[in-house]
Amino acid sequence: MGVAERKEREKEELREQILTAAKSLFLKKGVEKTSIRNIADLIEYSPGSIYHYFKDKDEIFYALHQGGFQQLMAKMVVINDLPHPLERLKAMGRIYVHFALENPDMYDLMFIKEAPLDHVARTKALEWNEGEATFKFLRSTLRECMEQGYFQGQEEEALSFLIWSTVHGMVSLSIRRRCEVVLADRQDTIVKDGLNAFFNILDRL
Repeated sequence: MGVAERKEREKEELREQILTAAKSLFLKKGVEKTSIRNIADLIEYSPGSIYHYFKDKDEIFYALHQGGFQQLMAKMVVINDLPHPLERLKAMGRIYVHFALENPDMYDLMFIKEAPLDHVARTKALEWNEGEATFKFLRSTLRECMEQGYFQGQEEEALSFLIWSTVHGMVSLSIRRRCEVVLADRQDTIVKDGLNAFFNILDRL
């Protein structure tokens, strides 16, 4: 291995160390209490070293949230072989809910916290590609459903947004402990039950 290749590998390894440390601190402390200083302390480098890789903390959290979307979409790949688009749509919802409830902090970073999108807003060349790709996947599946006669009279983008926001709302209420208003013996199942109730409504459209 040449000098240039070795330096490039070392650079990539340090970047991964930074992201691993940032994720560890984020999961323990949250976005607000994670700083460049304590990330640097954890990997035993100076804060200045981190700035060679990331402009600020928001860019670090943007990179972490990209990893979350990669994990989510990797789980979605398994449903591509489902031939029936409505069943694929329902499977997508179940995977989304399971991912959110199993990874509440990462879901928070992906869909609720402002830090990643603050980075997007300050970087004019960027768009929120991760969110757009997820929404397009939902829309393309819904379009197949409509082509097979489901959801007649509905508009594709508006219905896609309704489906996304409904499922997002259910998991967000659970993650943020707003489901405590539900009967105590249903709190562990209410999101799953709510999702199935929503599917029953979709079946009738």
